[in-house]
Amino acid sequence: MAGWSTHIGMAVCLPQANIDTDQLIPARFMSVPRAQGYGRFLLHDMRREEAGDLKADFPLNAQDGMSVLIAGRNFGSGSSREAAVYALVDSGIRAVFAPSFGDIFASNAVNNGLLPAQIDESTYETLSQTLKRRPQTITIDLGARSLQLGSVGARFSIDDSWALKLINGWDDIDLTRHHRAAIAAFKNTRYQTTAWAWPNGAD
Repeated sequence: MAGWSTHIGMAVCLPQANIDTDQLIPARFMSVPRAQGYGRFLLHDMRREEAGDLKADFPLNAQDGMSVLIAGRNFGSGSSREAAVYALVDSGIRAVFAPSFGDIFASNAVNNGLLPAQIDESTYETLSQTLKRRPQTITIDLGARSLQLGSVGARFSIDDSWALKLINGWDDIDLTRHHRAAIAAFKNTRYQTTAWAWPNGAD
C-alpha cells in the first residue's frame, strides 16, 4: 500500500447521514472476486432507479473521477464488511469527510489507504453548501490535518497512529516495528525491576 500526505482531487457531497455498509455495497455483490474490482458496486442501489437506470440527480452520477466524498454523520455504520471500503477504494475514492464514522469501517478504511477524516457539523454544513451545485477541486494536507475547497479552508481530525499509517503506507505490523526501540526499552525496564517474573532471563 502506497503512502500519501497530500491529495488534490474532485470532491462531491452526499448530503445524507447514516450511509451504512449495506448501502455502500449490497450483500449480493460480495461473492464477486475482489480481483474483478468492487468499484462498480459502490452505492449501487442508491444510485439507481428501480428499473436499474442511473439517477440523473444523484451526486456520484454527475461526472466521473470523484476522489473525495463529503457525507453526513455516522458514515459506514452497520455491518463490519470490509468490502464497503473496497468499493470506495476501487472506485477511486481516497478520502471521506464526515462528522462521525462507524468504528470498524474507519479502521478498515485506514488499513486500505482510505482517509476517514472527521469534521465538525458546522464544517460539514459549509462544505455541503459549497458543493451544492457541482463537484469542486479539493486539496488535502494529511500532515497538517487541513483541507482547502475553493475559498473554504478547514481542519479535520484523525488518530495520530492512523495518520502515520496512511502517510507511510504502513500496516499494523509496520506500525509496531516503528515502536520497536520503545518496546525494547520497556522490556528491559520490566526485566530490571521484576526479574522474578523472568526465570530464564530476558530473551
